[in-house]
Amino acid sequence: MAKKIEIFTLLTFYKFVDVEDPKKEVEEHSMFTRGIGMKGRIYIGTEWISATVTGNEGQIMAYKMYINAHPLFNNPEDLDVKSCEVKGHQFPKMKVKVRDEIVVLGKKYSKEEIEAAGNRMKIDEFKELLDKGNIDDYIVLDMRNDHEYRLWHFKNAIPASTLSFKELEDKVEEYKKQFGEKKVISYCTGWIRCEKSTVMLQNAGLKNTYQLDGWVVKYINTYDDGNWEGNLYVFDDRVSDMVWSEETHTIIGECCYTWEKTDHCENCRYSPCNARLICTPKAYKKHFGFCSEECVEAAKKDFYVKETSFDSMNYKMKRAAIKIDPSKKEEIFDDLTEYLNKKLSWIEFVNKESLREEYQD
Repeated sequence: MAKKIEIFTLLTFYKFVDVEDPKKEVEEHSMFTRGIGMKGRIYIGTEWISATVTGNEGQIMAYKMYINAHPLFNNPEDLDVKSCEVKGHQFPKMKVKVRDEIVVLGKKYSKEEIEAAGNRMKIDEFKELLDKGNIDDYIVLDMRNDHEYRLWHFKNAIPASTLSFKELEDKVEEYKKQFGEKKVISYCTGWIRCEKSTVMLQNAGLKNTYQLDGWVVKYINTYDDGNWEGNLYVFDDRVSDMVWSEETHTIIGECCYTWEKTDHCENCRYSPCNARLICTPKAYKKHFGFCSEECVEAAKKDFYVKETSFDSMNYKMKRAAIKIDPSKKEEIFDDLTEYLNKKLSWIEFVNKESLREEYQD
């Protein structure tokens, strides 16, 4: 008899709040969440808390009560609206850590500065703009990483193509010329980039700048209208989650190996690269999980290669054997080099250099 898959709930939220002692909050948060058996990822810094967790009905109920009773983290916005059902836990363990910045953009803002910027556009107003608005009157600005934009974005959106506030600051004058008096609506998966970038852009003189209220998750959990194209990148084991029904779902991603349309997403198997790849499962397996010729050659020098079901070699065990007996290093490395050469001898990589972006969330 097949094992019944238990339906869990995935909660995702963040809250801007001034935290005096993040380390203390992490210790208490970790003790509680691990104590009730939750799994997920929670970061706490001096500016905020950011959490994505999964649990069964009892665990989720207990965690909501804990959060809403907390003097700092109580009543995060849209906690239920942005939650969704998942099949079992979506994380291998519970991780609660101090992080100076949840998304490393190089500039901090206080809770008061974030609230003062305001300019949130409600999702129903945004939907009406996409459905009926004149495209010449507004700009939809995607604040996420480029690989995310290539795989999924709102209709008519353009990429900000920035990875840090330094890059964003450098683009301000270009934005002023490009956008003029148009209404600029920015969005991101987790809202944090939008919150901070809205403050920065408004301070730089772009006063007609808005952020999508409730970010992408709230919109797609409310509407099934085809205005979001492609899948959604999620920060858990699912990686890529299908958005909407077959009637409204579209595929816009292109395989980095073959240029075929695909919603599938993987990571380069060379650990120091770990580039997020848009690719078909077939092409990924054919290229042995490496994104480029550069990563293959680098892997032959240190063999930091992640394990996978289609590769029977246990690289971790081989590296451990060298630590136990360093005299075997040359012999083991020769064997591994010969193995990879044999597996990849007939493959020609279209990508010569690593596909890793300079910064990946």
